[in-house]
Amino acid sequence: METAIDIAKYIDHSLLKPTATYSDIEKACKEATEYGFYSVCVNPFHVRRIREILKDTDVKICTVIGFPLGANTLKTKLIEATSAQMDGADELDIVWNIGAFKSGDYSYVLEEIRTLVCYTENCIHKIIVETAYLTEEEKKKAVEIVIESGAEFIKTSTGFAPEGAKIEDVKLFKELSKGKIKIKAAGGIRDFKTAVEMIKAGADRIGTSHSLEIIKG
Repeated sequence: METAIDIAKYIDHSLLKPTATYSDIEKACKEATEYGFYSVCVNPFHVRRIREILKDTDVKICTVIGFPLGANTLKTKLIEATSAQMDGADELDIVWNIGAFKSGDYSYVLEEIRTLVCYTENCIHKIIVETAYLTEEEKKKAVEIVIESGAEFIKTSTGFAPEGAKIEDVKLFKELSKGKIKIKAAGGIRDFKTAVEMIKAGADRIGTSHSLEIIKG
């Protein structure tokens, strides 16, 4: 994991700012193609646009569901997720219902994720658990729920919480998951050294809006 090309293959090149213009989105797609990033991650509105731009490339299309708070109803998330799948999304980064989880309503959280996974079976699902708001015990419970849900990834953060990915959380998820799910580290990853540390700790994917700084660093 010592070269830029190695790191690039792990990166979801993210552009989720509300001010992102069409030209910004097109530029991000060109960067992903040029540098070999795994995917471009955009808000759902832009999925159709980047599907056309990336159609002759190996770059995957990633979008976010229930972003950034996760407090939408299941019906709303389901419409958003299935629409994204029809528009051409390959991967869905889903913010689970943080408030329901913090309330101990684990059955609702599990059913929410299971439903979304079931109705978008052609996509890869990354469940954003927002580690900044979780206790150590809650992080352990989060891994259990994500594994049981059938989702492929657990993701640390949206990047909108007070803190993003931490090495110790990636290590914890790696230890507890025992290979049953993959791990996406996101939030606050801005340089090459940090990206390498996350991968060595067990991250299978890196979410960042600082992709160019990372691979050029």
